[in-house]
Amino acid sequence: MAEVKIARTEPTKYEVIPFLGPDLFRTNLLGTNPFALMRRFGDELERVFGKAGETAAWHPAIEVKREKGNVLIHAELPGLKKENVKVTITGDLLEIEGERKLETEEKGNGYVHSERNYGKFYRAVALPEGATADKATAAFADGVLEIAIPVPEVNRVAKEIPVGEFRAKAEVKH
Repeated sequence: MAEVKIARTEPTKYEVIPFLGPDLFRTNLLGTNPFALMRRFGDELERVFGKAGETAAWHPAIEVKREKGNVLIHAELPGLKKENVKVTITGDLLEIEGERKLETEEKGNGYVHSERNYGKFYRAVALPEGATADKATAAFADGVLEIAIPVPEVNRVAKEIPVGEFRAKAEVKH
């Protein structure tokens, strides 16, 4: 939340001005700080359209780990039912997709507050070589999707690589 300053404009009125740091940038152009005006404009655009670079899609949190000969995937899907979730394996890709439709309504003394939250999601996880798709299992309970896919154990030989000091390359003259 943005920090605010309250400035008294008339004996009985107060104006809320977004805090931008030192009053160095404050101007008296019709009583409006141009930086505050741009910030307010940006906040309104963000409120209406979402943050820059974000899409309207919902991206649930997932965890992927390899344990006891399986790749285990846990996806947090709060408020969803298993009918709204689809899990497929295509080649070496596990795909989880679905749609959430959350609607809440709260009635109180003289008011009604309702919210609707809709959104499709799609997550894909690359599977290791040799994953056995036909033996994969999936379970859904309490908003958590758990998927287990058997993978063969691979004996890997680890070699530690020493980390040295960085040396800047000498400037090349032409």
